[in-house]
Amino acid sequence: MENSFTLVTIFGLLFTLGNVGPQAEAARAFFVFGDSLVDNGNNNYLATTARADAYPYGIDYPTHRATGRFSNGLNIPDLISEQIGSEPTLPYLSPELNGQRLLIGANFASAGIGILNDTGVQFVNIIRIGEQLQYFRQYQQRVSALIGPEQTQRLVNEALVLMTLGGNDFVNNYYLVPFSARSRQFALPDYVVYIISEYRKILLRLYELGARRVLVTGTGPLGCVPAELAQHNRAGECAIELQRASALFNPQLAEMLSGLNNELGADIFVAVNTNEMHMDWINNPQQFGFVTSKIACCGQGPYNGIGLCTIASNLCPNRDIYAFWDPFHPSERANRLIVQQIITGSTKYMLPMNLSTIMELDSRV
Repeated sequence: MENSFTLVTIFGLLFTLGNVGPQAEAARAFFVFGDSLVDNGNNNYLATTARADAYPYGIDYPTHRATGRFSNGLNIPDLISEQIGSEPTLPYLSPELNGQRLLIGANFASAGIGILNDTGVQFVNIIRIGEQLQYFRQYQQRVSALIGPEQTQRLVNEALVLMTLGGNDFVNNYYLVPFSARSRQFALPDYVVYIISEYRKILLRLYELGARRVLVTGTGPLGCVPAELAQHNRAGECAIELQRASALFNPQLAEMLSGLNNELGADIFVAVNTNEMHMDWINNPQQFGFVTSKIACCGQGPYNGIGLCTIASNLCPNRDIYAFWDPFHPSERANRLIVQQIITGSTKYMLPMNLSTIMELDSRV
């Protein structure tokens, strides 16, 4: 498979990067915006059903306790923090995020949200993206009180930012129920054009708030997650309509990001092709050390894809050999493969450049 790594190469690279990353990027702040794929626990502080605050979530986390991450262990922001030589970012709502810890950055993400405000309404109390950006402004005011406005602006301008949105706008909006309000309003191609245009406004707002290096992930293969296999296709084939949504959304997202960079005159936004990253190990799980990319480690029903991951769920004994942890979210090991491509991947995965290149360029400034 093109650009795939053997497990030995992957772990060798992770070891090498783990050794060189901290010296190169020790002082860089990191900010995270988005949904459950990158939420480090903000929803723990909210009255919402979109939570991952109970066993067996966190079973492989260093504390072996649920933290609010939708993972058996570390998630993508944690693993990026490792690579840039930083501590994991704390949830913005955490009372522990104060004093010098603010200088590490913050995680504003909230499970269930989307590009649109009507995405995830069934979860009631979630931090929609507009509110996440308001919190980012508030964060800057708090840091200004600590180190002054000039140093705060520098910290934000030099920071790395991760933005993960889009999947819920299909799964928890357009396709949530048959004949949803949005599916009656838009044919799928028109809906994609609409949410891309709304996403563009969000990213410009982020730029106005000082972000200058932003990793923007596309959606994964929405129709191939265990939840969709269980609901739509008992033969184990990816759900066609959701795959069509991913196939329309991701190229238009990359095109929009390229257009924004041209307009702003700099490579501010980096398109992270998480769809291709997922498809590598979905198409050939054994090559990446997984026994399956169809069955979730934790869940129930066909493919362990029904309902939530709870103490009553089926639970696999070895999470490292499952590509999916729960019906929707990758396992920690799958997240490590994704982050490896973020760090070193070719333009097939990272456009216009990968994170290693970004770190090298920014270290010269």
